[in-house]
Amino acid sequence: MIFLQAFLHSIKLPRKKAIFKLNRIGMDVTVIYMFILLLLVSIPSLIDQLTATGSMSANLNNLFLLIYFFMFYYLPMTIIVFLVLSVIAYIATLVAKGMRRKLHFAILWKMCAYTTTIPFILYTVIALVFPVSDVFLLLSLIYTIVLMVMIISVYPKRKVRR
Repeated sequence: MIFLQAFLHSIKLPRKKAIFKLNRIGMDVTVIYMFILLLLVSIPSLIDQLTATGSMSANLNNLFLLIYFFMFYYLPMTIIVFLVLSVIAYIATLVAKGMRRKLHFAILWKMCAYTTTIPFILYTVIALVFPVSDVFLLLSLIYTIVLMVMIISVYPKRKVRR
């Protein structure tokens, strides 16, 4: 149930209410949410590998093909996505300091993870029908960064101590 709520609130970003609801969700739920979302994103590639007839994967047993897919596609993709999310969250901490917002890396990482919901779902739907260009990755990155700036601006400024 918490994953459904996280999904519904992440679609409503950058609304203030959605931001603060997602902020209350634990980091463990966010990480598992990302694993599930990345599993969903990898479905079009898995289908391509399972239905390929002219490649070496066509000769593999389906169990070995699933193991191969998990080791050489899902795990590296997950590692790369988590690293990119961390880099974007670090950049967002610099932006938050520049905008004089009191936000920590963990909060920004969590928000960054939830901003990827729409691009990932969109990618999955499009990739099931058409081949997706690498330009989509760039557009998704720009979308995530712009949404992060909008989320940072929702938080109140630091109070100046005199």
